[in-house]
Formats: sequence, C-alpha cells, structure tokens
Amino acid sequence: MWIATSERSRDIDRQTTDQFGVSTRVLMERAGLSVFDAVKDYLAPGAKFIVLCGHGNNGGDGFVVARLGHEAGYHVCCLVAAEEADLTEAAREQLMIMRAQGAHAIFPSEPKWQIKADHLGCVDLIVDALLGTGAHGEVKGRVKDLIQASNKAGVPVVSVDVPSGIDCDTGEELGESVWAMRTVSFGLPKPFMFQGIGLEHCGYWTVADIGFPPALLMEPTEAKLIDEDWVGCLLPERLRASNKGDNGSVLIVAGSSKMPGAATLAAKSALRAGAGLVTVAAIESVCRSVAAQVPEALLFPLPDHDGVISADAARMLLDQQSRYHAAVFGPGLTHEQPICDFLERVFKDWQTACCIDADALNAVSMGVQLPKTDCVLTPHPGEMSRLLHSSIAEIQCDRFRTVNQAVEVLDKTVLLKGPYSIVGERFQPMLVNCTGNSGMASAGMGDVLSGVVVALLGQDLPAYYAASCGMYWHGAAGDICAEEIGPIGYTAIDVANALPKARARIVSRCDEN
Repeated sequence: MWIATSERSRDIDRQTTDQFGVSTRVLMERAGLSVFDAVKDYLAPGAKFIVLCGHGNNGGDGFVVARLGHEAGYHVCCLVAAEEADLTEAAREQLMIMRAQGAHAIFPSEPKWQIKADHLGCVDLIVDALLGTGAHGEVKGRVKDLIQASNKAGVPVVSVDVPSGIDCDTGEELGESVWAMRTVSFGLPKPFMFQGIGLEHCGYWTVADIGFPPALLMEPTEAKLIDEDWVGCLLPERLRASNKGDNGSVLIVAGSSKMPGAATLAAKSALRAGAGLVTVAAIESVCRSVAAQVPEALLFPLPDHDGVISADAARMLLDQQSRYHAAVFGPGLTHEQPICDFLERVFKDWQTACCIDADALNAVSMGVQLPKTDCVLTPHPGEMSRLLHSSIAEIQCDRFRTVNQAVEVLDKTVLLKGPYSIVGERFQPMLVNCTGNSGMASAGMGDVLSGVVVALLGQDLPAYYAASCGMYWHGAAGDICAEEIGPIGYTAIDVANALPKARARIVSRCDEN
C-alpha cells in the first residue's frame, strides 16, 4: 500500500473528480459513513457524541457524521470552529443537508458555543473534523480552543483523516494537536502515521475505502507500506534436496569482553532465520560464551587487544572471506581505536555482502570508509545522528527525509530502526514496516535484527529486499512474543526463538492468498 503525502492526497481528490466524475459530495458522504462506522464501535445505542467541525472539507465530512448519528438515534451536537459564512461551498452544502434532517450546528457567534466547548467532557465521544491533511502553520483561534478543550475533556476522540494540529507530511505538531484514540484516514495511509508526534496522536489508525479509483491508489509514490504477502513471496524457499552449504554460510564479527552477548544473539537469530552455516569471528572469551549458548555455531577465534579484536586480525579475516556468502559487522564490538583500525583494514578489501550495525556504524561515523560492496546499514536514531552529524531531534522530526538523506550521503541500503522502521535505497521507493511493538524497545533487539538480515543476504536476497523482509520478519516475531508472553518483558532471545514461527505464519498466509 503506497503512502500519500498531502500533495498526493489532493491530487487523488482532484483526479477522482475531474477525470473519473466522482463528485466531492459523494466522496464526503462516503468519508462520513466510514467515520460513523468507526464511531458506532465505541457507542451504545442512544449515547451522546459531539462533532467538532472546521471550515473546510474535513468539516464537511464531520457534518455528514453528525447527520448520520442523528438519523441513527444518537444525541449529537455539532460545534463549528468558523462562522457559517466562512465555510467552503462543499462544507456548507453538507451543513444544509444535515439541517434538513433535523440536526443542528452551533457557531462561535452563538452564546452557547463557549458553554458547549467548556463541557466536552459531558459526552461519550468526540469526533475531530477540524483540520484536514492540508493544514500547515500554527493552529490559532477557535480551532486551537477546541483542540485544547478536546484534550482536556478526557473522553475518546475519533479523528477524521488526520488528528487536527498534526502536519500530515512530517507528523509534527502545529502548536497544539488532538490526541486521538482512533484515526480514520481515506484512500491511502499518510506519513504522519509513522513518525513524529503524529505516530502517537493518531492512536489506532485505519484506512477506509471511499471509492477512489484503484488506478490512482496504485500509482507509485515515494514510500510504500509493506505487508506479509509482499514479504512472504520474497523469503527464500528451502529446497528439499538442499544441504547446509546451499542455505547460506554467514560470518558474524561481533562481541568484546564487555559485551559478549551481542555475538550470541546475532548467531542464534541467524540460525533461527535459516542460515545453513553460522561462524562467529571474535576474541577467545566471546567464542567461549557463544560455544556455551549456541553449540551449532562455528568459531573463528581472533587475537585480543585489551578485551577487543586486535587490528592485526584484519588479514586473518580477509584471507577467509571467500568462504562466506554474507557477513555482519558491529554488534558489541565497541568503538575503541583498535576496532576502528581493524574495521578500516577489513572494509578496504571486503567484497562480500554485509550488514553494518551498532559499533561498526559508530566507526563509520568516526571516519572509517564503508566497504565497496552491497551493504545494509541498520542504524537506530542515535547512530543515524552520528552518521549524518545531526541531532536526534532532527533525525526523528522527518524520518522519511532522514532516510533519503542517508541514502544520498552513504550510497548504501539504509534501514532506520524504530517504530515503523524505514528502508531506503537509491532509485527505489522507501519501504515502511508495520510489524513490531513497544515491547521490543529493550537490549539486544538490534543484534537479533542483524542476524536475520545477514541470513537473508547469505541466501542471495539483494540488500534492499533483505533489509525490508528482515525488519518485517523481526517485528512479526516480536508480535508473537507480545501475544504469547506478554506485551512488555520478553527478551531479545525470545524474539530470536520466535523467528521460525513468525516465518511459518508469514509464508502460510501468503500461500493462502
């Protein structure tokens, strides 16, 4: 499913009307019906709800919701943030239809407007139809007053298309914004759902089909939300006659005396993701730790320098690189000077596809040059801030822009981790993940992801697809842990162990479809 910016959303509206002959009135009617269907999920028969309407087409959708609620026997009040003369033509038309059915709107010039605004907590639910996807600039006046009153009311809010006060494209707050329990968007998902304050304020979001022509919705944009059908069709198949050597021999360069567990997590997840052979290249103490916990892993002991890999180990690794189909560098290495020297020597002549993670990314931010081969970089926001020499706030304020910038600067496949992780590559649309949950915000989850990605690279999946399938699969395993263990408190090793079940679920549902 493609992701539509505010500009693309306007284009779809315009083309639907101009080229396909679907009137704005029809679209509003369908939009209002979709929102009302969501409203009914939260209300008992005869309950009270209030619709907050702006002056534009978003407000027109709100008038439709109010009319439908009145017709269905709910106690509905419609509070408008603009005077009637300031409504757009389409919104005014819906107001007239609503009035004809016996429902009423209250405007700011009426004395009871302020009374209603001060008592929003007396209703069972609020519908937010104040501002749409085209809103820009700081919210002011009556719109701001109603946003503040809505947030103070302490009752559930259903937002129409976008929570009012959220920038559709960046997810940033325009001074004040509605905190919705549910957002019903139309046609396609919007960028605000995946970043900034919008990610939190939209609550549980859905995308309603209101009759936009499929040809318009299928037209490519800059970003796409991936699903399990897409991922399931890309995951490598296991041939019945295959042997371990046919299913990817991967190398994991990880760990230090202070962080031995990172190598174990990456190795276990690579095996759980189906890699035929997994070799851990690390100092002796880390190799012993891996042997005790992942007996299936092969070991490649490297010389030690004060608890980290010595720079002299580079030649040992380069001499053996032809034995591996893919490698991961970084988990738990630290970014002390011997590690930077080691990685600089290795990366200069490394020719095998690889995943660059954690401390290897920190080394790159300190000046180590990336290998001249296919790479997946997997930074979290802090690592990305160091790579791009920006603040974390700048990285997070527009994650789509950040990924584009990183791809331009680094010229590699980039996977920016976090809620709704994003993958970018030159000349490809950005891919957005929809799996995973807040329970995954704990230590070691990135090490597990790197193991999944390297396993896919080792089975000849190109970097762009290995990163995208890997993040979806990793998040799906986290979702299984949340279901079976609990939403908070499961560990990275639990996620690694859930990878086979997650893969089976993805593939089986793909086969069903």
